Amino acid sequence: MSEIKVMIVDDSAIVRKHLGDVLTKAGIHVIATAADPLFAMQRMKTNWPDVLVLDVEMPRMDGITFLKQVMAERPTPVVMCSTLTEKGGQTTMQALAAGAVSFVTKPKMGLKDFLEDDSNGIVNAVRAAAKANMSALRRATPGLPKPGAARAAVVASPQEAMAETTDRVIAVAISTGGVQTIEAVLTRLPRTVPGMVIVQHMPPNFTASLAARLNGLCDLEVMEAKDGDRVINGRVLFAPGGRHMRLKRSGAQYVVEVFDGPLVNHHRPNADVLLKSVAQCAGRNAIGVVMTGMGDDGARGLREMFNAGARTAAQDEASCVVFGMPREAIKHGGAQQVVSLDDMPSWLMAAARSVVASA
Repeated sequence: MSEIKVMIVDDSAIVRKHLGDVLTKAGIHVIATAADPLFAMQRMKTNWPDVLVLDVEMPRMDGITFLKQVMAERPTPVVMCSTLTEKGGQTTMQALAAGAVSFVTKPKMGLKDFLEDDSNGIVNAVRAAAKANMSALRRATPGLPKPGAARAAVVASPQEAMAETTDRVIAVAISTGGVQTIEAVLTRLPRTVPGMVIVQHMPPNFTASLAARLNGLCDLEVMEAKDGDRVINGRVLFAPGGRHMRLKRSGAQYVVEVFDGPLVNHHRPNADVLLKSVAQCAGRNAIGVVMTGMGDDGARGLREMFNAGARTAAQDEASCVVFGMPREAIKHGGAQQVVSLDDMPSWLMAAARSVVASA
């Protein structure tokens, strides 16, 4: 896409001006701004944007309601703007579940300086959104039609059920488009699935909201990880936003270590940090997956898992919202298989049975 057309919808004139300046400086065409969704929809009828940058709390109509209307009328990549608070995290989870591609956080204080800082992520978020596969996003978003939606959920028969053990672990790296995607996977997994450790690129507060939402939707126990948490069957541990996570061995058990540290390849949590630790601690007893996301985080870690004898896969391009991370994982030679989103739950269970068989 040679030129990205963007509309900014925010009730703050300051936010509209400075976001517009940052995007224009980066060569992105801001075709219009609007103070609320009703004004925005009027303008969109004559000049539909490639990407919407959307606030949450606005007069006359909130951003979530507007987002759902846009997705129903003409699915369009949306980047949400939300405050870095617990409430903001919960609202952003609703937006991502309703079809938003990604989000950027804005502080309560120092807003002008933040908006003028070209390292705040808005430019990269808009560029990634412009490349988003909206068909894949719709398939991954609950409540919207999905190919094969009538198929039975993946369940383990008594003969196939995993034995109760802490010796198996599934590690997942995921980013842009990941909220909808990981929900589509976890809601179709049985409680017998091996313990899962996941890095989803998010700031503080947001991973707690994500885990709480998924915990209410799944048969699994979904948590934001705390230092020393055990990795056990049926439990899913998300690396906390703003902190790294790695796997450790404690006798016959796996536990996670949650720790502070510098950004690694621009990310904290970083997927390579997690996957490399899984390769070292679990080796052949592990399963690794790199799913939708921008960039190359996880590619090197998945390769190390592959080298250590783990079962590995990357999500296929057709079902990815953004194919960046899986593409790099494939290029680095870490993915034994390329698996669609629809097939991922059954692949994970088959890989887990294979690990048991070869143990």
